[in-house]
Amino acid sequence: GLADEKDIETLMSLYQRGRVDGDFDSGIEMIIQRTLSDPKFIYRAEVEPADLMAGDIYPISDLELASRLSFFLWSSIPDDELLELAEHNQLSSPGTLEAQVQRMLADERSRALTENFAGQWLGLRGLEAHTPIVELFPDFDDNLRQAFRQETELFFDSILRENRSVIELLTANHTFVNERLAKHYGIPNVRGSRFQRVELSEDLDFRRGLLGKGSILTVSSVPARTSPVIRGNWILLNLLGTPAPDPPPDIPDLEPVDLEAAGGKHQPSIREQLEAHQNDPVCSACHKIMDPFGFALENFNAIGRWRDQDGNLPIDASSVMYDGSPISGPADLRKFFMKYSDQFVRVVTEKLLTYALGRGLEYYDMPVVRSVVREASGDDYRLSSLILAVVKSDPFLMNMKNEEVKIINTDELSVHRGTHPATAQGG
Repeated sequence: GLADEKDIETLMSLYQRGRVDGDFDSGIEMIIQRTLSDPKFIYRAEVEPADLMAGDIYPISDLELASRLSFFLWSSIPDDELLELAEHNQLSSPGTLEAQVQRMLADERSRALTENFAGQWLGLRGLEAHTPIVELFPDFDDNLRQAFRQETELFFDSILRENRSVIELLTANHTFVNERLAKHYGIPNVRGSRFQRVELSEDLDFRRGLLGKGSILTVSSVPARTSPVIRGNWILLNLLGTPAPDPPPDIPDLEPVDLEAAGGKHQPSIREQLEAHQNDPVCSACHKIMDPFGFALENFNAIGRWRDQDGNLPIDASSVMYDGSPISGPADLRKFFMKYSDQFVRVVTEKLLTYALGRGLEYYDMPVVRSVVREASGDDYRLSSLILAVVKSDPFLMNMKNEEVKIINTDELSVHRGTHPATAQGG
């Protein structure tokens, strides 16, 4: 906030100026305008020690740590308990810090971590702008859209609050549905608008984990149909941390299959069109990595409903992964992920650290990521353990003295301290 004497003098001067040109209300209006536009109000500034050289690493203060911690876990300001510990320089004590993380995760305010972190990582915010074509998907409406998001948030929150392994985000056999969503999924005996936890029976095994959630299956489709390419790239980017390279310029569109040459028997499926597309050597290298993930999920239509046919054609969900593993459907895809579960844990750690620091990660952050994963491995990679290890990491507890950057503007030559990535905070 604006607390020092210079700021107070500035506000009083603004108030007096407003009174000269108007009345009491005008003076107060000037103060409010100045306060709301002040960088100290808009940003969470962290004070750099004056006696350090540019590039020196230093621990942040306990008050700054309280702010980082509360915005990470609660997306809000510190509460009285955090502030009291920080004011007495006790918060950074390892035992106290761990106890506070556990307290904050148990608090209802930590649901902000689910809403904001999961919303960003999994692309749930994209649901608002996603509009399937009504003529093709007449069952889709805003109630279903909101149910998709709430299901995924409740699922993520259950993994956190039940102190489960982060790997269970891919394998857990429970979900949360209301009557609207249960009807869409074909889950019986669910009534009312309130969400309830359901254990997935064997015949609903394909709904297990994140890859069975309608939210993810919908945002990784296009309005008119499924897209194995988009779904495959979504998995590579968000679950394996290995996004496909950018497509080459002037990439050709999907070429329609020649029905006459094929005997004119049927309208070609998306799979047939993509396989024809893969014959182009320019496209083949990337599509052979991405498409098998998407093919394994082809039984889900563009709004996440299970289907056995695409039009008049039976769904073919079989493929071969980049490591040679044969797969056919969501169950095989989960088994594939279990082979590379350490990769998934690393990606979740990267996403958590990015969210906690409010900046993208660089090559020099990778040792920290590996350290966080190693520390959490002793506790079965529980999500709470990953969060605690992120909080105890050097990037979260430390900062770097920035170099002075000279900026010339139209008014004056001033010296501005550029913000080092480590100082940028937010969710």
